[in-house]
Amino acid sequence: PAVTTPCKILKCNSEFWAATSGSHHLGAEEAPEFCTALRAYAHCTRRTARTCRGDLAYHSAVHGIDDLMVQHNCSKDGPTSQPRLRTLPPGDSQERSDSPEICHYEKSFHKHSAAPNYTHCGLFGDPHLRTFTDTFQTCKVQGAWPLIDNNYLNVQVTNTPVLPGSSATATSKLTIIFKSFQECVDQKVYQAEMDELPAAFVDGSKNGGDKHGANSLKITEKVSGQHIEIQAKYIGTTIVVRQVGRYLTFAVRMPEEVVNAVEDRDSQGLYLCLRGCPLNQQIDFQTMRSAQAPEGRARRKGPSLPAPPEAFTYETATAKCREKLPVEDLYFQSCVFDLLTTGDVNFMLAAYYAFEDVKMLHSNKDKLHLYERTRVLTPGSTAPTGTHPTLWVALLCLCWLCLL
Repeated sequence: PAVTTPCKILKCNSEFWAATSGSHHLGAEEAPEFCTALRAYAHCTRRTARTCRGDLAYHSAVHGIDDLMVQHNCSKDGPTSQPRLRTLPPGDSQERSDSPEICHYEKSFHKHSAAPNYTHCGLFGDPHLRTFTDTFQTCKVQGAWPLIDNNYLNVQVTNTPVLPGSSATATSKLTIIFKSFQECVDQKVYQAEMDELPAAFVDGSKNGGDKHGANSLKITEKVSGQHIEIQAKYIGTTIVVRQVGRYLTFAVRMPEEVVNAVEDRDSQGLYLCLRGCPLNQQIDFQTMRSAQAPEGRARRKGPSLPAPPEAFTYETATAKCREKLPVEDLYFQSCVFDLLTTGDVNFMLAAYYAFEDVKMLHSNKDKLHLYERTRVLTPGSTAPTGTHPTLWVALLCLCWLCLL
């Protein structure tokens, strides 16, 4: 089958932003350099036009280029090299710290009250979800699903099969929409895909736009192409997006007040970080255990499917996960599960970084680790999962009394 190249408009946007940082302060003598960067931007969009026909960000960029060409009286013919223009001068509006108080969540909403209660949600691996209520689920959720949907922002993920014909999926695309908020920020859209983790919003900016409190929304690149962090101070929210191997991970720290800020919660649609995955999309831990066994793995993947890149047994997967995750909590179990279902060692790193993000973002350090609530019985046990040992002792005593 023909290989389809994904739309690269995010890369074009990022390159143009990198080339024109501070360009709105350029004098007339530097206008030719801006036009050169614009022509390079246009050339980049033409190269990816065939694979971007249905992409709104692509069409927005094309129209934006035409408008900027006219505004700056740029010729469409000329050099297309991308010189690095001067950086923003000190005190520029993109760097200012004198934002209105309303654009700092803790100062504006909680000035005379206790500090807000922060919650955490994360999605990683094949995929595993930790909700705002610290519920841990392993889900199928193939295709596009909303993670967050409230009055301030919307987050949607797209999960695709890791191997052809497999029910193992991982996050291949992430879209975050920050809604316009008072005098703080304009609406901003962030998009990441496999092999494309930009350090800018879709429009090329790195902050909240032209409003006075624009710097209360800011993107920081921690590791190029691998790790970005978005600070939305006006809603007290921190978002971490990583690319580990080919797939994306997501983690967020958000005040409960923002989490629950919806117009009509009863009629609100599915929202995975708040409500969890639908029951028909969840994989329970018994299924996980059976999938970890060799025969269970064969049932899940099917004997006719291609073998994963590296075959793990339960023992080798467990040993591999212990290298990064010494505590046998649900992050450890997720790591083992993912190595057995995908054979991709990058899923071990995804679990490791997901837990590192929990350590950074979770407000309650006593709840970092999560453990399986149902009791795991040894092989050969016939007792129902989750039966408490005390109940078995009581039943045995009762039977003994009956025999007397």
